[in-house]
Amino acid sequence: MLDNLKDGLRTAIKKIVSSSGIDEELIKELAKDVQRSLLQSDVNVKLVLEITKNLQERCINETPPPGLSRKDHIVKILYDELSKLLGNDTEFHFKSGKINKVLMLGIQGSGKTTVSSKLAKFLTKQGYRVGAIGADTYRPGALVQLRTNCEKSNVEVYGEENNKDSAEIVKNGLKHFENSNIDVVLIDTAGRHKEEKDLLDEMTEISKVSNPDLALLVIDGTIGQQCFSQAEAFNKIVPVGGIVITKLDSSAKGGGALAASAATGAQVMYVGTGERIDDLEQFSPTRFVGRLLGMGDVQAVLDLAKRLGDEADEVRMKRISSGKMNMEDFFYQLEEVTKVGSLQSLMETMPGLSGMVKEDQLEVMEQRMDKWRYIIQSMNTKEKADPDLLNSSRIKRIARGSGWPEHEVKELIKNYKNSKSMMKASKGRQMQGMLRKLGMG
Repeated sequence: MLDNLKDGLRTAIKKIVSSSGIDEELIKELAKDVQRSLLQSDVNVKLVLEITKNLQERCINETPPPGLSRKDHIVKILYDELSKLLGNDTEFHFKSGKINKVLMLGIQGSGKTTVSSKLAKFLTKQGYRVGAIGADTYRPGALVQLRTNCEKSNVEVYGEENNKDSAEIVKNGLKHFENSNIDVVLIDTAGRHKEEKDLLDEMTEISKVSNPDLALLVIDGTIGQQCFSQAEAFNKIVPVGGIVITKLDSSAKGGGALAASAATGAQVMYVGTGERIDDLEQFSPTRFVGRLLGMGDVQAVLDLAKRLGDEADEVRMKRISSGKMNMEDFFYQLEEVTKVGSLQSLMETMPGLSGMVKEDQLEVMEQRMDKWRYIIQSMNTKEKADPDLLNSSRIKRIARGSGWPEHEVKELIKNYKNSKSMMKASKGRQMQGMLRKLGMG
């Protein structure tokens, strides 16, 4: 996704990270590199000049907070400014206990029917009961396409093949779903152009009939900055609550599309990243920028830090960072990782680690961690507090209790000792540095 922008920004960051010292000249060079990357991705010139001016001024004038190096602080400023450029995280939530009506809008060829199917699948996976109404009476095969795609996620589609009155179809469709225990109804409409008055009048009529909770404008990401005028024109007819950008996977103009859409004031809520029905994701500027910069999901790391900070026992953290951890501390760390989710998703969120470990390796690591949790739970209190007590007879007993062979118990002990030795050798410097960055040190 947006490979050119990604490569350009990462190259700019590498210059900062690999430099022996930071001076004003290097900061100006960073601003120019970022400027070039954004312009090549079709971001509006005025926005680019604004963001690079802010970037340069903040990098020169701001003092890094305690525990954060100047290099890290500069990367964080770049992260902040790019996130600001792409708008805010979406705050829209579907309400429970009622049918949430979502009106799908867009010009012809933007991929509206495909997005409706993808969104149906996405919401179904989130636990919502979804229905769809096919109200595109202009394009032959639109209703068939919607039904075929929605079948894959067991979503019922209401449509009337021989009725050309789209507003009436919407009215009948909503009545059909009235008592069907549905949470969300997606209304797929005909593609239209901002100059086509008849179609725009029809859209106004559909909006009156449906009274949507959310109007989603679907825009083709390959048109770049033109997204702004499109979104503005539609917004005058029906207030646009959110934007979906399609074809972001193949577009050199994707940066322009994202920035232009955000500039309209409507939030970019979803992005299409491929052809498959699963290739739709919720858009978050902060998470998206983290991935662009190769920093992983910075916001997720901050969320994790807060959770750990709230729950962490200060004495335990000091013990771990000074290399004096016991098996209970080791178990504590395994439990914290599983609270966050899979190891794979955690690694993807960690700055510097994103993409470095292969998927099959992560699966092996996850399986190993599961074993270790069972093994540690089979130890008694004394053994957890002092793992040096673990002789061959204790290892046999623990193996029997956990259901895993003795060599797995020995593998755990070996890894525990290695971790402890590393902590001791560095006197916790590495851990303390990381904890400080996460706001826990």
